[in-house]
Amino acid sequence: MRKGVYLIPNSLTLMGTTCGFYSILATLDKNWEHAAWAILFATIFDALDGWVARLTNAGSRFGVQLDSLSDLLTFCVAPAILLYSWKLHACDRVGWAVTLFFILCGALRLARFNVQSDTVESRNFTGLPTPGAAICMASGVLVFIKYQIEFEALGYILTGLMFLVDILMVSNIRYVSAKEYLMMKRKPFWMLVLFAAIVFLIYLNPPVMLFTGSIVYILSGLMEEAGRLIRHKPRPVPVPPFVQK
Repeated sequence: MRKGVYLIPNSLTLMGTTCGFYSILATLDKNWEHAAWAILFATIFDALDGWVARLTNAGSRFGVQLDSLSDLLTFCVAPAILLYSWKLHACDRVGWAVTLFFILCGALRLARFNVQSDTVESRNFTGLPTPGAAICMASGVLVFIKYQIEFEALGYILTGLMFLVDILMVSNIRYVSAKEYLMMKRKPFWMLVLFAAIVFLIYLNPPVMLFTGSIVYILSGLMEEAGRLIRHKPRPVPVPPFVQK
């Protein structure tokens, strides 16, 4: 710490933390949409801090720890409070228990990442990353509000979805790290076309596309794991890279 800390990537991390805090305040004011959007904007800062740290060679153990503490607030506590205050409080003890479990699983997921940050495979996460879980929950809130989707069992369906996400965060299922592919120096032309198409689709309808994309991402890990089990193929042995969550 005598040499100081890297200002730009850690400032981006703190901006994400600010979004998480604002989301909690918006939830307390029952402004569900602002709370959900704040979480989604925080994911942008979460992606930028790691990208800037690598681009400027400013990665540090301090930044990794700060990033995890920020993620605990922004992608674990804030979404749990939002979902519980918006809909899951109607499920009584079940809703309370699942939202608490979301926070606990997120904390365990982040702690495991910190321990394994020097040994996990660089292009894959072990378990669903907390930003992915938060995107699923926050964009889901926006979709249900925008299209006024409301029925008696909605709270229990959301409870089931959140419980699935909880389990996936602490599972050993592998999920692809998009950051690693974006940091590759050379990329095929089709990746540029695909990236432009994704940006265009998100621009057309951000809540729906983000919610759909998060569900596809969740299913991708489950499908890969199912295929591995069917083929009786062992998980690859992790190699020690430099990784950012």
